[in-house]
Amino acid sequence: MTHEICRFGLVVTGKAEEQSLPQLFRVLMAKAYCVFSVIRRVGQRNPITAPTRLLRMVGRRQRIPTKDEQEIGLPVLGFLRRHPGSYAMVVDDLEGARRDVAADVFARYRAALDEVLMTSNVHTRSAVHFLVNMLEAYYFADSHAVNLVAGSEVIRADHPTDVEQIGHPKGELKRLWRDFDEKEHAGPILSSLDTEHVLCRPAECCWLRAMFAWCIAKLTESDVILDPTLVNAFCLTDGCKALTTSRQ
Repeated sequence: MTHEICRFGLVVTGKAEEQSLPQLFRVLMAKAYCVFSVIRRVGQRNPITAPTRLLRMVGRRQRIPTKDEQEIGLPVLGFLRRHPGSYAMVVDDLEGARRDVAADVFARYRAALDEVLMTSNVHTRSAVHFLVNMLEAYYFADSHAVNLVAGSEVIRADHPTDVEQIGHPKGELKRLWRDFDEKEHAGPILSSLDTEHVLCRPAECCWLRAMFAWCIAKLTESDVILDPTLVNAFCLTDGCKALTTSRQ
């Protein structure tokens, strides 16, 4: 019996993510008929608050900025049309002060998708999720993966508390590992990162767990899961999930 491959297209905002983020979902690709790929890198979007910009949009009868439509909505629509039964995610960092406006950042990305996808009735095949504060935070939850790539012990042990609360994980990693390069080392680290271990503490990594929960829900809908234990992995049943993104 042959299975259709379930495709997930990723819109990302970082260079390291553009190069290597699909490796974060390695365990899903091993346990289900699915593949993750980056379809576009865009600049980070922030909430639109400038009165003059809002007035211009109202005057032009625009619900979303033109660049959001052209760089996010339309590429995602094209991907979903080319691959029936596929899904798409916008994945951004949520660092620093952006944590305080997470709902507004989410709303802007969600609007960019909905305004374009609603007319084709494929909006439910898309989602917006966040790496908190950034991709490098999750490296601290699996010190073995980092030390393996570094060739020495740069992180003595897994971070004892929620890595999504680390203030600036990239800077902290550079302090511990002087030769760390976010683009060069992202792929090798993600290829070794044990995401089930990263998500093994139910009260932590709520944003990342929400992302994996959405992916697994879509894999279940598509009936492409090979390993039935996947639906209960990552503390999905009793673990926290970010409210902002888990309702999609």
